[in-house]
Amino acid sequence: MKTKTSNATDENSKTATYICETPQATFDLGESLGDDLRGGEIILLSGGLGAGKTLFTKGVLYALDYDVREVTSPSFTLVNLYQAKFDVYHIDFWRLDAVEDVAAAVGLGEILEDESAIVIAEWSERLKETAFGNKIIRVLIEGDGDDTRRVTISE
Repeated sequence: MKTKTSNATDENSKTATYICETPQATFDLGESLGDDLRGGEIILLSGGLGAGKTLFTKGVLYALDYDVREVTSPSFTLVNLYQAKFDVYHIDFWRLDAVEDVAAAVGLGEILEDESAIVIAEWSERLKETAFGNKIIRVLIEGDGDDTRRVTISE
């Protein structure tokens, strides 16, 4: 079960926090977000090891009609391309902590040239001050394993 705990809004953005009591609820929340995507969004995921970033991503891709059994963390490949309802670039910056310009290291500029593609970036805090022209959705996942997770989504 996922429960919404708060919703703070202002003129230009909205933030909602959810409590996901099970891994399935984290997946379902990703699916819910995926249902609302129209192409061109950038989803910036943050959270510790085992927080559920890839699980959340699987939910998003499920909503975009992709076989989630094929979704894996791109920790070693850095970028996985999934051809779903939209092209989805799944990026993982974990191994790039010593790299000054992680965006250039994965070719993010070229990826963003496809304005209808969706980008999902794990360990997005390593992007530092990268500017984007696309719609940004920030997802912070706190907790790990089978424990309750707190997921904050800001648009």
